[in-house]
Parts: sequence; structure tokens; C-alpha cells
Amino acid sequence: MDGSTNSLDDVSGSSAEYPDRVSMMEGRLQAQEDEIMLLKSSLADALRRLRLHDQLIPLLKQQIIAVNPAASRVLNQVYCSDGFSSSRKLSSSSALDSPRHPATSQVLNSTEGENGSNGDSPGLIHKTPTYDRATQTDLTPLVQDQELDRVPLALTRPVQSLSLEDALPEGMSLTEEARAKFHHIQGLELEEKDEEGEEKDLSWASSVEEAIHPTAIRNLQRDDLQDPNGSTESLSSASQTPISGSPAPPKDLSASPRSGPLSTILEGKKKPLARRNSEKLVKDPQEKTKKLLDKKAASSANLLNRSPSQESRTKDLIARAGSPGSRRGTQGQSIKMFIRGRPITMYVPSNIQNYEDLRMEPPVEKLELDWVYGYRGRDCRANLYLLSSGEAVYFIACVVVLYHINNRTQRHYRKHTDCVRCLTIHPDKVRVASGQTAGVDKDGKPLQPYVHIWDSSTLITLQQIGLGTFERGVGSVAFSFADAGAFLCVIDDSNEHMLSVWDCAKGTKHTEVKSTNEAVFAVEFNPSDSTNIITCGKSHIYFWTLSAGSLTKKQGIFGKYKKPKFIQCFVFSLTGDVLTGDSEGNILTWGKSPGDIKTLGKGAKETFQIMRQTRAHDGSVFTLCMLQGGALLSGGGKDRKIIRWSADLAPERECEIPEKFGAVRCITDVNGEEVLVGTTRNAILRGTFSDGFVAIVQGHVDEMWGLATHPSQDVFLTCGHDRQVCVWNTAEHKLDWCTTLEEYGLCADFCPNGAVVSVGLSTGRWLVLDLQTKEVISDYTDGNEQLSVMRYSPDGSFLAVGSHDNFIYVYNVTECGRRYSRYGKCNGHSSFITHLDWSKDGKYIMSNSGDYEILYWDVAGGCKLLRNRYESKDREWASYTCVLGFHVMGVWLEGSDGTDINALCRSHSERVVAVADDFCKVHLFQYPCPKPKAPNHSYEGHGSHVTNVRFTHCDSHLLSMGGKDTCILQWEVKRAGTSDGGDRTHSASITSSPEP
Repeated sequence: MDGSTNSLDDVSGSSAEYPDRVSMMEGRLQAQEDEIMLLKSSLADALRRLRLHDQLIPLLKQQIIAVNPAASRVLNQVYCSDGFSSSRKLSSSSALDSPRHPATSQVLNSTEGENGSNGDSPGLIHKTPTYDRATQTDLTPLVQDQELDRVPLALTRPVQSLSLEDALPEGMSLTEEARAKFHHIQGLELEEKDEEGEEKDLSWASSVEEAIHPTAIRNLQRDDLQDPNGSTESLSSASQTPISGSPAPPKDLSASPRSGPLSTILEGKKKPLARRNSEKLVKDPQEKTKKLLDKKAASSANLLNRSPSQESRTKDLIARAGSPGSRRGTQGQSIKMFIRGRPITMYVPSNIQNYEDLRMEPPVEKLELDWVYGYRGRDCRANLYLLSSGEAVYFIACVVVLYHINNRTQRHYRKHTDCVRCLTIHPDKVRVASGQTAGVDKDGKPLQPYVHIWDSSTLITLQQIGLGTFERGVGSVAFSFADAGAFLCVIDDSNEHMLSVWDCAKGTKHTEVKSTNEAVFAVEFNPSDSTNIITCGKSHIYFWTLSAGSLTKKQGIFGKYKKPKFIQCFVFSLTGDVLTGDSEGNILTWGKSPGDIKTLGKGAKETFQIMRQTRAHDGSVFTLCMLQGGALLSGGGKDRKIIRWSADLAPERECEIPEKFGAVRCITDVNGEEVLVGTTRNAILRGTFSDGFVAIVQGHVDEMWGLATHPSQDVFLTCGHDRQVCVWNTAEHKLDWCTTLEEYGLCADFCPNGAVVSVGLSTGRWLVLDLQTKEVISDYTDGNEQLSVMRYSPDGSFLAVGSHDNFIYVYNVTECGRRYSRYGKCNGHSSFITHLDWSKDGKYIMSNSGDYEILYWDVAGGCKLLRNRYESKDREWASYTCVLGFHVMGVWLEGSDGTDINALCRSHSERVVAVADDFCKVHLFQYPCPKPKAPNHSYEGHGSHVTNVRFTHCDSHLLSMGGKDTCILQWEVKRAGTSDGGDRTHSASITSSPEP
């Protein structure tokens, strides 16, 4: 720092005495080298705070007067003429661009010494750069940088003209030699003497003759300790005894977040010395300059407290608001956000006057689960039952659905924290047991699996079974029948497939035993004897006996029959025999046989052997269902047939389900004639042998990504890796129509007229489908990589296609969305396109990419990249689906890696924004949401990463789509005071983080 506000006390008298005074000053400075170093560092920090707050100037005045009472005359004149308490501020642009004030030049010139003059522009102070926390850009020296708009006018006026001459008697001046000796840096003198012939370095000259009183220095140091957070908005106390006759010092004096003198020097170690609007610093080599500054920093390290390091600041996900003008060439505020160490600059819109004063509140709107589309039949068995209430119970993702097959209504049990894997009903057909898989939370910590026993009429959980006992997940569950469901048998997914029996009333474990290392598909109690349990799976069927609190098993003997690879399912006949369906397409009848005394001797025990083999299906027998009269239903895999068998296993009737629904996964009897059929393509069919079957539940069968809502109707479209494009009706909760493509679809958007929809595919192709005829009316290709986003302009005159080849292709749209011609290509992203939105006037595009870029494009001007992103800060957007932007910055959690948020969508009312994350949750934030740690409502239900969210045209519903769970959840948007609570009040876990 310069010595612009320091004066001298002993400089007076005649010109004849002047040389002696200079010699005395030089000797005193040499004797107090360490104290001067402390003084310079402390004053540098004090002056930096002086520029921020006018209240510090009176304190400095007291210190100067205390050192040299003779200087009070000069100070009083300056203070009176300049109005030192003025609160006016200069903008950064005017401070940087306007000519320097003469007084400022005078002060700067006063810092030049004899050996430091090397041709630099006069008045430039040689100083290591500091770094702005919000913008991470180098700040210029004292009078050129660091928010000059916040510097009081008094500091840019004659108050900075204090110099050696101000304290000399009238008519007396300094010679150049005397001036140089006085301004010589003693802290560097010894270092420079070691290298003869080299020029000396001048840095941070301080025109001080005597040291400030130690009390003042201690007060400055104490200020550094009082505010470890480095806030510039509040002043911490500077405890100091006021000098008699002087105004009391300010009570608050806080450390600046802009690094103090020490941190500035330390940062100078990391980066080469750089300065704006200046020439070469000194004639010495840069290495010597760095060496001298390093030594200087080391000597100061024991004197000052360290400021927060630059490294720790860059670890913050979101930096606080930058100061006005902290980025050269801009006028407003900017926010810097960090993802994986990459800075992303957001510009604050003009209508936000004070970013720090913004307060984020959770939205008044809330979500309530309205409908679940889909069923998990692809990889689960025995998961469809009919309750006494007339509701079919099944599961998908983390939700157990109770669907009334006649009233076509749904209720939902949502107490599970991860995907439900198995299901069974109590003999009373009211209570239900459901088991889930193990999962991990967002921090990677495992979530333990368990079984819930709950009441289907009230959706209240009665018992939680096995928390902390099961490994990986629960594979199969079964209630006992002979004792009215007193026990529950559970098999987990551990390597040993542990079989355990639990007391349903107490929730305690009765017994446990290792089952087998092979996969287990099913478990059941003997309906007439609760001490007998049967399990089946890969290459085995075991008959278990529960006795005296322990389980023993006997393996079924295949004998002369071919041993199948899988025993897929089994049921108990009315005669007590066990019927199994296997992967060979056979139905095997098992029974007890007395011990073979001839072969095994007198100690031979009874065995379970195959009594009969019945050929049933081509391919596997996936399910068996026993009807009330003793008849049997079997469902085939490869042949997709459902066959009705008589009690003696004679085939009576059969039918084949359509190929588009897949193979038969499970069958449930409705009334002896009508049945429900779950299929491997995630559909549930209802029907009879005579009337055929119709789908009452349908869903996707593979990962989904594409989601679009109709601009004026209660319709939405989905597409995914199963190559299906499905159009759904949100009001009637059904699938309107579905078509299969050659490649899988990843993105889609409806034309604003609602007549056509465009679907982007995985190969660079995109199709235009007519909603009425369901036919493809246009087929185009852009590049050879997958497409990630399709977006029509608000008036439908343009279509933007975002690709993984880093380009955005823009098309002219004519003939009501039926004709397309290439308009241009947006070229500028360095990674694949992830999201894009149109401005309300349809002239501009905002886009995000895989490397966290935010770019703006002038489409009307020829798809040109807008280099000055600051100009787009006030632009209004027709939609907001970009996950990166000022208005949605608060949706990102601290420590996010850039892929944690897959999609977001602003409501048409621009009141809320919905977010789909990688942790199976849907979030609802208020809009705009520009501050970190914004409070929100969080909703569970998905069992996989949520890939997309969209509001319907009137904002009455929100659609969310899971990835691997193949589940579509339809949420009703409830305004404050309209939610009816009921069984869904637990569905929303409201997460409110503290205000930043």
C-alpha cells in the first residue's frame, strides 16, 4: 500500500536542518525493520477496509494525529474541504475509464523511490494481485480495482494527497535524493544487498517516519480475528481507547472477504504477478520479484491471520453475489456457480435490485399422487392379487397400487423407501405383506431392506419386519394359512438365501436357516399344515418342516424324470399334492413316498418324489393358479397361452394373449370365470376365455427418457428404450394409442398447434407423427449421434433439434407442422446438447451442454452465438427446462456433480419449477429460485433415477418419469388449503434448508 494517509511528525524547521532530519529518519527506519513490516501489512488491511466503509477514516485520522500532532492542520483542511463523511460512490466503469484525479496521482507519485524508477507510468503501485471471491478474477491495484464504486469519494480526492511535503514548513521542498531515501523499503534492503549490481525492487512504499503506537496496531490485528467469515456487510468491533479530543472510533470493524495483505501475497506465489493497465513492474527478472515477495510473505506470516484460502472458496458449489462491476465490461451483478470445479457465471436480472435480500420460500403449491402408470411384470413373479374390496393389488417402483377394477380408481401404499420386489396377501384378504430391495441414499449409504405388513383398507402399517436382518433385498414372502396367518415366511436375496419365519403379531423372528446358494423363486406354507413350507427355484424344490423352533429340509427327488433347469412356480391341489411348473413346459405332480427299506434299510425316511408329469406349454410354465372348484390355470411363456385344466389335469380350454403384451407372468382368479393376467411386458389384462382379454393397465418395459405434454389437451407422450411411443390421457388415466419404432426414442415435443409431435431417436433421426392418423408424416436425420432435445418455438415457426454431436439444428416449420426445411445450425458448444429453450419472442435460444455451458443464440440473426451473455440476463423465456441458469440456480444441492439433476420444468404460470433428480425424487421449488439451499417440497415414489418431468397445459398435473423402474407418476398440483390429506399426507417430505 502507499502512504497516502500517513504523515510525518518530525519534519519541520528550516531547510538548513533538513538533511540532518533525513539521516535521522533513515536510521530510525533501519532500526525498526520488523515493526515497519508489521505496520505496512496492518495499514494495507486497514486501508482496504477504509475504502469499504467511511467509518474507518476517523480512526486512521486519530492514529496519524497521535503519531504527529503537527499533521493535524493539514488533515483538518483536507477533511473540511472534501466532506469526508460523504456516502457517494463511484461505479467501477467510471473509476476505471475516467482520468485520474490529480490528488490521486500525487499520492501515487509519492511512493516512487530512487532505485525504483524504471520507466513505469508514474503513480502505478507495484502490488501482487488479489482475487475476488465472487468472480474469481484478478483485481487491479488500489485505485484501479476492488469495487471502486464502493470507495467513498473522499478517498479519491485530496484526502489521498497527504505526502511528505504536507508536513514540511511552508516554502520548503524535498530533493529527489532525500525523497528516494525516505521511500526506500527497508524490508528488502538486506535481501538486495546480497546481489550486487542488480537494481532494487520497490513495492508497497509507506511514507511513515515513526511507527504507529502498538495499541493501534493491536487493534487492527484484533479486527482480523473478529470476523472469520469475512463479511463485508457488517462491521465488527475495533476495541481501542479513544484519544482525548478525538471522535470515538467505530464500534465495528470487520475483515474484508477480499483477502488481506497476507493472503494477497500468498496468492502471488501461485500465480505470476499481473496488473491491469500497466507496463513491466520493475527491471528485475520476474523470478527475483517473486522470490522477494515470498520472503516478504514469510516474514508477515507470523504477524497476520490467514484469510480463507482461494482453494477452499472454489470448493463451494455456489459463490456469493459478485460486486457491481467486479467483472470488467459489465454493469450488473453476477453470480458464480461451481460444478466439478468449473465456474459458471450467472448474471442477475435488472429487476433484482439486491440479490442478498432475496428470500426463498417453499412454494404454496404441493403435489399429491393421482395415478400410477405401469406394472412390474418383467422380472417379478406372484405379484398380482385381488382383495376382498374388489381392488387388484400390485406394485411398480416404490409404490404398491390398489386398483379398483370396476370403479377404475387407484389408491397407493407408499411407505417403502426403495423398489418393492414381492407381495402376498393374508388369508383374510385385507392385510398385505410387501418386501423391498436394498438401496442407497444420495450419499451412497446403504438402505436396509424390510417387509411391511399393512392394512389395505386404511393403508396403515401394522408391522415392520426384519429391518437390519435381510441382505440385498426380500425375494419372496408368504403368510401361513392353517393358523389364520399367524406366521410370515421370508426369503432374502443374500448368497445363502436365508429363510426366516416371523411372528406377525409381535414382529419377532421365530427361526432362521440357510436355504440354498441357488436362486429361489417362490415360497409357500402348506394350506393345511403351517409346519410344512415349500421353496422352489433353480434346479431344486425343497420341502421344509418346522419343528421345535428349527427348520429341516428334504429335497424333491426327480428320479427317472429329466431334471429341469428351473422350477418356476407351484401350487397345492385340493388333495394336498404339490403341482410345479418348470422351464421344460411340464406340470409335475409331487407326493410323499414311504422310505425305501429294501435299498436304504430300516432307517429309511419318507421322500418327496414326482408322481406324474403333464406336458403343458411350449417353453416355460411361468404361473399356476388353483380355482375354487379344483380346476387349474397355467400360463405359458413362449407360447403366451392360458390353459384351463380339470382337477385330474385334463386340458379343458385355452386362449392366447396378443403378442404385444408379452408372455403370461401371473394369473389371479376373479370369480371363477373372469381372471386377471399379469404379463412380462408390464401389462395387466382382464377377461375370460370366451370374451378374450383387454388391457386395464399398461406401461413401458425399458428405460424411458422422452416426455412431452400437449399444448391444449390432457394428453402427454412418452418414449424410451423399448422403442415404443405412447400417448396417454391424463383425465381418463389410460393409454390412448401406442406405436413401435425402428429405433428407440429419447426426446419429443408437441407442435404448438397440437396436431403433430416430433420424436428424436437414438441414431440422429427424428420423426413427425400425426396425432389423428398415428402415422409418420416426416422423417429427417441430423448427424449420426443420438438426439437429446426437441423444442418448437412459441409460434411454431421453428423447430430446434439438440444433438449429441454438439450442434443445434434449426428448421423452418410450415404447413401446420407438416413441412420442415433446414434454417441453420448453432455451432459453439464443446459438448453434447442437454437442454434448450426458446425466448417468448421466438428469436433466441438458451441451451445447456454436457460440460455445463450456458450459451445464447440469435436465431433470427442467423443462428449466431451471442458472445456477450450479459445482454441476455433480462430476456424472457417461453419455457424453462434448462437445468443451468440464474432463475434455477437454487435447485442444485451443494456438492452436486453436474449430473444429479436430469430435468426440470417451469410451470406455465411461472410460479413453481419441478425438478427430476438422480436420487429417485421429484422436487417442487418456487420460481424463480436463484439462491442456493432453497427450501422445497420433496416427493418419493420412483425406484430409479427420475429422467423427466413436465406440467400439463393448464398446470393441473405434473408428470414424472422413472428410468429403469419404467414407471410414470401423475401428480395433482394442489394449491394451499386444497389438499385433502388422507392416505397421501405422508407422501411429501418437505425439506427446508436454512436460508443462505
